[in-house]
This record gives sequence, structure tokens and C-alpha cells, in this order.
Amino acid sequence: MKDYLENINKAFESRARLGIMSVLMVDDRVDFSTLKDTLQLTDGNLASHLRALEEAEYLRVEKQFVGRKPNTTYCATITGREAFKSHLDALEQLILNNRKEN
Repeated sequence: MKDYLENINKAFESRARLGIMSVLMVDDRVDFSTLKDTLQLTDGNLASHLRALEEAEYLRVEKQFVGRKPNTTYCATITGREAFKSHLDALEQLILNNRKEN
């Protein structure tokens, strides 16, 4: 069991980060407002989790103007996708092994 716990990525431990990456695995690009509404987070809370994932190089930020309004979109990097898939695989193995023991 210790082997499975070693593969669990601390960057995805919070519900917010797990949600952000889950959304980005489904949609190639998602804007800040969509993430905020989907995950029901405050601006500050979402921004801090996005920043942490960006610093880990798990997502990329793209800023542009649409008309005269700023628009920020996010997309998962290849590194982020691989790390998230590994994290999910570790969680799945942990669950499967726990079921076998019961």
C-alpha cells in the first residue's frame, strides 16, 4: 500500500485543484469565469490554486483581449496531464487494493 501512496501527487490533494485539473482534462481551454462557476470557488481561492498549478508547470495561462475586455484562459500542459493521470491511477489502485482487503 505504501507504493500507491508514494504515487499520490500532493499538488492535487485539494478539492479545488482536483476539480481544476478534471475540467482541463475534458476541455482543452477554459476561461477563469467558467472555472469559477463550475467549481463554485471565489475569485481569490481559484486564483491561488491556479497559481500553484501554474508554478508546478501543470497548466499554462493565456491572457488576451476580447474586444476591450481582458480574457484569461487556462490549459493543462503535457506534464500536467501526465501527472494528473498518474495521480488518478494511484488513487484507483489504492481503492482497488482496499476493496480486496475487505
